[in-house]
Amino acid sequence: MTKSVLISPRELEGLLKTDDIVLIDTRDPKDYADGHIERAVNIREVFTFLATSTKEGLEELRATFCEAFGKAGLSGSETVVIYEESMDTGFGQSFRGYFLLRFLGYSKAKVLHGGYRAWVDDGMEVTQDVPAPSAQDFACKPDSSNVLIDLEEMKAALTDPSIIKLDVRDIDEWIGESSSPYGKDYAPRKGRLTGAVWIEWYRMMKPTPEGLRFKSKNEILAECATVGITPDTPVIVYCFKGARAANTFVALKEAGIKNVSVYFSSWNEWSRYPDLPIETGLPFGKTQIEPKQAA
Repeated sequence: MTKSVLISPRELEGLLKTDDIVLIDTRDPKDYADGHIERAVNIREVFTFLATSTKEGLEELRATFCEAFGKAGLSGSETVVIYEESMDTGFGQSFRGYFLLRFLGYSKAKVLHGGYRAWVDDGMEVTQDVPAPSAQDFACKPDSSNVLIDLEEMKAALTDPSIIKLDVRDIDEWIGESSSPYGKDYAPRKGRLTGAVWIEWYRMMKPTPEGLRFKSKNEILAECATVGITPDTPVIVYCFKGARAANTFVALKEAGIKNVSVYFSSWNEWSRYPDLPIETGLPFGKTQIEPKQAA
């Protein structure tokens, strides 16, 4: 088994011959019902749950997913493999699941590289049978290495030029024409964090004969170099709600970037505080919107 977070369909096929595995399908319940990998449990909340990084919000995040992963059969001894439809249709939602497990202290987690589509394209069998796993006591031990950055930490990072703030959203969000992937006015404000640099999350991937996959280590490092990121640069990644950022988190870690964390609540949270500074417009004609001052 590779030490990479990523696992191929053939590697997963071998792992399924053992009992020490839990599969998590992050897709829409309808897609799951139409067909899924044998033994996979559907946890759509991996993608849909909107987190805030207040003390109460993080506690709700922990409680929600400790319960969900425990019900899926995770006790700590099993390897969990997470998948979505494909690398370009789910906004990185399987990687969001991986990141949540990492945040909660679960170390034996992997992502199916290429997703469900890679499994099907490789000629693997699917099923409509729904498993009934035995609920387990999920050992929730939040990661102490600060892979998840909260609002206060993000505010502090804005004043530290040694930390790269990496925006990986789609281009219309980056330049402030849209507030989210769910509609231009879904969030209260449009723009980006002040001082952020931009690499659209798709740039970490490329077409291959097997479908869209992550680029090679050197290709990812070359993309990073365009915005001043080296293997030793501290990086905080953000998007709208943590999925595309989690996808990029894994890409950077796989390429050897040592210090990567995710502002998980991302633009969905930041945009809702009118007192927080943002930038809008094109990077060379940007407008900085300062925090609103109290009367």
